[in-house]
Amino acid sequence: MKIESNVSLQPYNTFGIAAKALQLVRVTQTEALQAMLRDPVWHGQPKFVWGGGSNIVITGDVKPLVIKMENKGRRLWREDDRHWWVEAEAGENWHDFVTWTLAQGWPGLENLALIPGHVGATPVQNIGAYGLELQDVFDSLDAVDLDSGALFSLDAAQCAFAYRDSVFKHGPDPSQHGSSHMGLAGRAAILRVRFRLAKNWRPLLGYADLQRKVASTGQTQPTAMEVFDWVCEIRRAKLPDPAVLGNAGSFFKNPSVTPEQCADIIGRDPGVVHYPMLDGSIKLAAGWLIDACGWKGKSVGQAGVYEKQALVLVNRGGRESPCTGGEVMTLAKAIQTSVYERFGILLEPEPVVV
Repeated sequence: MKIESNVSLQPYNTFGIAAKALQLVRVTQTEALQAMLRDPVWHGQPKFVWGGGSNIVITGDVKPLVIKMENKGRRLWREDDRHWWVEAEAGENWHDFVTWTLAQGWPGLENLALIPGHVGATPVQNIGAYGLELQDVFDSLDAVDLDSGALFSLDAAQCAFAYRDSVFKHGPDPSQHGSSHMGLAGRAAILRVRFRLAKNWRPLLGYADLQRKVASTGQTQPTAMEVFDWVCEIRRAKLPDPAVLGNAGSFFKNPSVTPEQCADIIGRDPGVVHYPMLDGSIKLAAGWLIDACGWKGKSVGQAGVYEKQALVLVNRGGRESPCTGGEVMTLAKAIQTSVYERFGILLEPEPVVV
């Protein structure tokens, strides 16, 4: 495999931050990646897996070897009377894959439409939107050990999915034993992902924005394509297109609090947006908390808070004079401080910071 030097990463991150990969390799075939990993020159060297660059903030040139996943392919893996199992390679564009599954007549991913990034990154973040999380439709994945080059597979339980979390976001815990506690952050590259889609499909319409669409259209039983169109319309109205205004999507996780904490906040701020969860906790809308602290439209250098959605940080400098990762993180930390001082809640960023 050809190793490229001093490769600009600006085209490969949706924030549009200017930085370089000191060394980068493009992966299109599993066998070639395995051979490179077993090469004594690269064995033991630090590595960083790169997907669509949609959930990342670059704070400087990337020194580890960047493994850029560009493998493509999608297929019906298997089928029975109740489900379709659909497989996609890690380098496939996620939204294009969702569109393709619907075109084949396999519904189930429509609520996750228009989420930027590649298929391989979706289990890492356990992406979710409009009442659906990846873990709800996930079957299994194949990956490669970045140290040995060995292949392995994981099912949903082994991925340890949680809210915007998985085994791929944590290092190993020496105090624990067993595969379920084996953190894989920085230790594996996802090669392909399989999804289990139910044939007795029913639309997921519990999310407030989708309920409003039902009310305005009178469509109480929309088709999967109608739900897909609604989700795309809602997202486009709320979130900036990264091709036009650089961003990494929702920058902070929605925090969960106890009912008592929520009642205390409501006592001081009755308008706080909150949602009861099945486990008894209360999820708060991070965007509302940020907006309540007066951050909407504010900037630090060329990094700003989006005027239409305070949960999104944006690159106001475009490609010619982009914000820096340092400006983004300075802004993010200032927001965290404001929210903590007012509500006693520490917001957790979603993007990976490199």
